[in-house]
Amino acid sequence: MKTVNHWIGGKTVEGASGNWGPVTDPATGAADTRVALASVEEVDAAVAAAKAAYATWGTSSLSARTAILFRYRALLDAHRDEIAALITAEHGKVHSDALGEVARGLEIVELACGITTQLKGELSTQVSNRVDVSSIRQSLGVVAGITPFNFPAMVPMWMFPVAVACGNTFVLKPSEKDPSASLRLAELATEAGLPDGVLNVLHGDKVAVDRLLEHPDVAAVSFVGSTPIARHIHATASANGKRVQALGGAKNHMLVLPDADLDAAADAAVSAAYGSAGERCMAISAVVAVGSIGDELVEKIVERARKIKIGPGNDPTSEMGPLITAAHRDKVASYVTGAAAQGSKVVLDGTGHTVEGFENGHWIGLSLLDHVPTDSDAYRDEIFGPVLCVLRVDTYEEGVALMNASPFGNGTAIFTRDGGAARRFQLEIEAGMVGVNVPIPVPVGYHSFGGWKDSLFGDHHIYGNDGIHFYTRGKVTTTRWPDPADAPSGVDLGFPRNH
Repeated sequence: MKTVNHWIGGKTVEGASGNWGPVTDPATGAADTRVALASVEEVDAAVAAAKAAYATWGTSSLSARTAILFRYRALLDAHRDEIAALITAEHGKVHSDALGEVARGLEIVELACGITTQLKGELSTQVSNRVDVSSIRQSLGVVAGITPFNFPAMVPMWMFPVAVACGNTFVLKPSEKDPSASLRLAELATEAGLPDGVLNVLHGDKVAVDRLLEHPDVAAVSFVGSTPIARHIHATASANGKRVQALGGAKNHMLVLPDADLDAAADAAVSAAYGSAGERCMAISAVVAVGSIGDELVEKIVERARKIKIGPGNDPTSEMGPLITAAHRDKVASYVTGAAAQGSKVVLDGTGHTVEGFENGHWIGLSLLDHVPTDSDAYRDEIFGPVLCVLRVDTYEEGVALMNASPFGNGTAIFTRDGGAARRFQLEIEAGMVGVNVPIPVPVGYHSFGGWKDSLFGDHHIYGNDGIHFYTRGKVTTTRWPDPADAPSGVDLGFPRNH
């Protein structure tokens, strides 16, 4: 059986806790890999390695850091297929989707390569007689990242490249369900020249997470996952004096106005709802049809959904792979099997789907629910699977009110040809990321990613300018130097004379 161990201090460290977790191939159901689950002592060892490395990394030059990151970017580019194959083997998403994940992670590495311009300070001269004021941003120290199973390479790359570019050292606790991709990212970072201990990968469960949240040497925690866990992470880490950015769950809506191009809207709905088997926080899980277009839009979605080929992620003809675990597959299926009793019309039922030759895989087909009530479980919960809900409203105002009533505020979209309606939607909708005829409005690397309401706990979004501010803190220095020609001025207890 293959074993996935920790990466601490620039080398593989075998798990010593005696606790192991299974890593399953979602396409076959086979658990032929195990991952070490860290003890409190192993967490302490990883943090200690990061703290020791910070003594020199935190004072290293910007040019030295970015030179390593440029080499790292080249290595990641050269190993795209290898990293994507690891993602497919343990997560199940199709290879093209895994390659896209790596590409989006590379955007943040590229942002980190250009960190020098983002870390420039400010200087005001002569604010008073011979008094100057300067502002700088400095690193925090040891920071930690806790990342989800659905993007085992991209989400870690949303965090650690920016953190280490700013001069911090990093302890990554990836999902124990698909740990190998993050481990490979760390190995390549060492190959690029990142000093030992600057990036550490620690596998584990709640024991490891809780220790990171309370560890006195961890200055900040970044998290992406479900809303209940994000709320817990934020409350616990904040109570322990840490800076926290905790990105939670979502129920992303797509408002389709009567003037929209319905073919484009249907294409977008199918892509955004069923891509990556719906296992992404930016998936569109609720389409809100305005006016009389609902029936035609549903017909177009059905026509497209029926053509999606489901199969193993390493099959080039597959368009959608399995879900991460059998337990998650069963939970997703329960929303479909219980939908009719709660008032929805089940248009497509993907439960019971199997793939020939892979009968033990974690398969589920595409499901479509129409006329979904807002008080039903399928609408209220983040399903995190290939289930799309369609809701009907009479007016734009009714649709926006419905969407704003959701406790989530991650991403949203509007499909329309009306620029005035789109502009109004952009201002009125209560969500952190908005798409106009774009179903999954994930910002590029130099803008920041994050939602509102129960989709974000903390003050900072992730990557972009917010990410740089999260991983640094400001310092202001006020300086007065006497002119050599001046005689001593004596004691003055008054305020500085600025005017």
